[in-house]
Amino acid sequence: MHFLKIATSAALALSTLCGAQSTAGIKSLVQRRIPNHVHDFTFSLTTSPATYAAPNTTGAQNDQYTVSNAANGTIHISGNTPIALASGLRWYLASYVHVDIYWFIGSRLHLAPQNLPLVNGTYHGSSIVPWRYHFNTVTFSYTTAFWTWEDWELELDWLALRGVNLPLAWNGYEKILIDTFAEAGFEEAEISSFLSGPAFQAWNRFGNIQGSWSGSLPMSWVNSQFALQKQIVARMVELGMTPVLPAFTGFVPASIGQHYPNASFVNGSQWSGFPSQYTNDTFLEPFDPLFTTLQESFISKQVNAYGNVTNIYTLDQYNENDPFSGELNYLRNVTSNTISSLKAADPDAVWMLQGWLFYSSATFWTNERIEAYLGGVEDTDMIVLDLFSESQPQWQRTNSYYSKPFIWCQLHGYGSNMGLYGQVENVTINPVEALANATSTMLGLGLTMEGQEGNEIMYDILLDQAWASTPLDTKSYFHDWVRARYHGSATSPEGLYSAWDIMRSTVYNNTDITLGNAVTKSIFELSPNATGLLNRTGHHPTTIRYDSGVLVKAWNHLYDAAAQEPSLWDNPAYTFDFTDVTRQVLANAFYPLYTTFVAAANSSVNSTYSPTTAAGTGQQMLALLEDLDAVLAASGHPEHFSLAYWIAQARAWASDSGSLVNDSSVMQTADFYEYNARNQVSLWGPTGQISDYASKQWSGLISSYYVPRWTMFVDYTLNTTTAMNGANAPLSGSLLAFEEAWQTEIWGENVKETYAMPVPGELQSVVARVVSTWPAVFGTA
Repeated sequence: MHFLKIATSAALALSTLCGAQSTAGIKSLVQRRIPNHVHDFTFSLTTSPATYAAPNTTGAQNDQYTVSNAANGTIHISGNTPIALASGLRWYLASYVHVDIYWFIGSRLHLAPQNLPLVNGTYHGSSIVPWRYHFNTVTFSYTTAFWTWEDWELELDWLALRGVNLPLAWNGYEKILIDTFAEAGFEEAEISSFLSGPAFQAWNRFGNIQGSWSGSLPMSWVNSQFALQKQIVARMVELGMTPVLPAFTGFVPASIGQHYPNASFVNGSQWSGFPSQYTNDTFLEPFDPLFTTLQESFISKQVNAYGNVTNIYTLDQYNENDPFSGELNYLRNVTSNTISSLKAADPDAVWMLQGWLFYSSATFWTNERIEAYLGGVEDTDMIVLDLFSESQPQWQRTNSYYSKPFIWCQLHGYGSNMGLYGQVENVTINPVEALANATSTMLGLGLTMEGQEGNEIMYDILLDQAWASTPLDTKSYFHDWVRARYHGSATSPEGLYSAWDIMRSTVYNNTDITLGNAVTKSIFELSPNATGLLNRTGHHPTTIRYDSGVLVKAWNHLYDAAAQEPSLWDNPAYTFDFTDVTRQVLANAFYPLYTTFVAAANSSVNSTYSPTTAAGTGQQMLALLEDLDAVLAASGHPEHFSLAYWIAQARAWASDSGSLVNDSSVMQTADFYEYNARNQVSLWGPTGQISDYASKQWSGLISSYYVPRWTMFVDYTLNTTTAMNGANAPLSGSLLAFEEAWQTEIWGENVKETYAMPVPGELQSVVARVVSTWPAVFGTA
């Protein structure tokens, strides 16, 4: 097979920074997460530095580990790569000690008992693919935009223990790009007007948008993110990962013609209805010699900053941005010159491409054009991320991307929306079948969610499938996952297992993607209207694809489990999951209230028209949202359920070391960051270009944004004689005026006081009140 060159390039990167292979990174992970057991584990690498060729290739060179008992009573883990060691460590901790590490509830590894259990014999683990990938470019805006190093430390340990060895690393890109442009003669103002705000940088990197509305990107942000990237990349390599770093894509300030009048450049297509000042990015054609000059400058600066840590580069030129021409030779010339520029900068360069464009712009990207575009690059010089494999795999229609190696990816959710959802059969059966396909060039499994949100089990199971040659048994997998998840309570009542098994076969088992192929968005997160909200399908479906009553049954099992074992109320895993399921039950209950209200308020339908019913139901809708907000506020998990936490994260980046908190420039910067944070989860654009795309079910967002919008809708509907056909200009105008005003509100430096940290017993008491208020919703009537 022809993947050796890709793997060898990665090996060169690793050997440079970490002195070939080392167990030091995994030992440090143990020290961070389970310091009481640093002497209870020993690690060894089965491949010596002298013969170390690549962490992964294909077939026999997949990651492998063994876990056994050492003569001195310790647990010994051996493996052919550091990530194999980390994977073996997690297998032992999850299988024998029943502890794990999680996104939002953090590490639970410290709950391991003083005396660790011995292994029953020797366990052998082997990956079925060389690469396990993580991140979508937009995750760096939807999820990690305002993360601190502490957030990243948890994330990187989570990745290592789950066997991820190929993570994307976008932080700090703007610093390298600014220095590259400055060296090329662009003025500071030209560069500044090109860059986008912190919450929207992903789409600037993609060439979808340019510039920033309501403020400019501060250099303090650029420098801080650059410093953070140095920590991130160093830790990735320390843990044995191969970072995927950015390259120069070709998107440049619009003033390029003033500096290089003979350069070949074109304007990209408009994106998502944005005005031209914020889109139609200028693209320097890769066959212009200046492209290679800038590429070499960019890559050399990146190597100087982080070391020679990788040869794999992410580079997306046409993400939702059609090429200037569809002529086959043009497309082939674009890629052949792009890879030539990368090779000029790094002779071992491998181009990683997100394959989203071939699905999202399928009308343009015919098979003939795809083959021409990919044909400009040698097979060994490219990896394609099949971004949406669980729902819309493109590797099949493109003949395995015309022999290009690809990674089978689960996208799962858009805009970090928060509905409970999964395709548990697709992510266990389909990748195994894809790997076995005679024409398949698959060499990895990956996660490419737009935003990390709930539904963590769906991400765990995909990464664990990478270590199983047959589809995982989902029933036993969910059982074992629950056992480790709730470790720390005195007992694990059967209701916990029953609840998750119910959700496994319903909520997490969507088999009809025609009704929606990603995480569900509740209708109350959308701009209120009498039509057009129900039965949406596609990326942001509002259709509930399971019996809501079944979820209520699962909720009752969870609730009863805490009645049987009260210590669950002090277990952060339980309070997180219970809040998440309660949130979904209440969100689902909004639907029948909405349909009743619309029917009762519609005077053109005699059989259901009832102003009294409409008025009462309208108040119920608003009360339900207020109660949902209260549950989320009491969750004890503001990092996932609170708008104020998101805003506080954003504002915190304005306080540079040594700056006074009341310094006016710092406060102005903090206000700009708060605007970015607010705008992304609401209007997403200066005037709502993709409004509610990144909507969230957060405390504070519901009470300050959704409730006022629905109050306006209820009041308008009850007091108008206008036909309810969705074209209510007065209501739409009022809503937009409110939404635009909300963007510029400032919660300021006291924002941390508006979100709740865990208060003992608060969630339990709030839920008890809400259940007594809505007994029919929770099946307790």
